[in-house]
Amino acid sequence: MLELRPNCELCDKDLPPESTDACICTYECTFCKDCVDTVLKDVCPNCGGGFVPRPIRPKTERRDGVSLSHQPPSTKRVHSPHSKAEIEDFVSQVHSIPAEKR
Repeated sequence: MLELRPNCELCDKDLPPESTDACICTYECTFCKDCVDTVLKDVCPNCGGGFVPRPIRPKTERRDGVSLSHQPPSTKRVHSPHSKAEIEDFVSQVHSIPAEKR
């Protein structure tokens, strides 16, 4: 089950569960689309993978036990452990390699 982290790990922008601006990598690292496009260039600074849009968890229970009310989003804010300089250096080394070949 996805955590649905509440914020961009880089700029700390709020990313509520219904946000279409949230992007995740395979490890659920969560960043806003603006940071993914402009700073990270589709490179997760934690694992080196690429990003996809985070799915939207339904607000309304249309199947028994399946909705935000039953599986609420995380409230724990996560921040990148890497400095801006470390991220920029890592991204510059990796971004030219397509995500499926990293």
